[in-house]
Amino acid sequence: MKIVAALTDPLQASRAQEQGADMIELRLDLMEGNAKKLVQQYKKICSLPVIATLRSAREGGQFFGDGREWEKKIRPIISLVDYVDVEQQFVKNAICVKEAGTKIIASHHAPIMMPLHVLFVLERELRAYGDIVKIIVTPSNADDVIELIAFTHAVKQPICCGVMGSEFRYARAVLPLFGSELVYCHMGKTTAEGQYSVEEFFALRKLLLG
Repeated sequence: MKIVAALTDPLQASRAQEQGADMIELRLDLMEGNAKKLVQQYKKICSLPVIATLRSAREGGQFFGDGREWEKKIRPIISLVDYVDVEQQFVKNAICVKEAGTKIIASHHAPIMMPLHVLFVLERELRAYGDIVKIIVTPSNADDVIELIAFTHAVKQPICCGVMGSEFRYARAVLPLFGSELVYCHMGKTTAEGQYSVEEFFALRKLLLG
């Protein structure tokens, strides 16, 4: 499992690396300024692999544009980052990311828990254009969490599964034990409710894995 420090300020990157982060996510929808300058600013202070994310309002972020505006914002930085997070609604923009040789995290964030058969269909759809599939759901009870664990364990290709909200935040720690590759954590300012801090999860990982 890799700890991803989800940042709202690129200047936090070096501290995130010191605290044990393995990767950095730049939440461009939560940052002001030119995206290319923000990425360049990050690269001056940190060498960790970086994910560029422009999270839509529909999936919990602050980007309110359409596919054309999404590509306009992302295109200048595609060759500067290691991964681009591409939501399913922006799948048409995956072509320009692939052409640049940059890897894709194909993502979907849902305000509900989906049945297992729907999760498997969604995983196949996201896998069609993504190197890593990221599926985040919102459980309503413990049974939902158990089903999500079972789904995560059943998928043998690179996947990141997680939960939205704080009620079942423990699932963020449990899912990596069953195959979820990435754990998104904060550096003082959460980018999603229920996140652990990088420092907390680094200590938790040591306890869980020994």
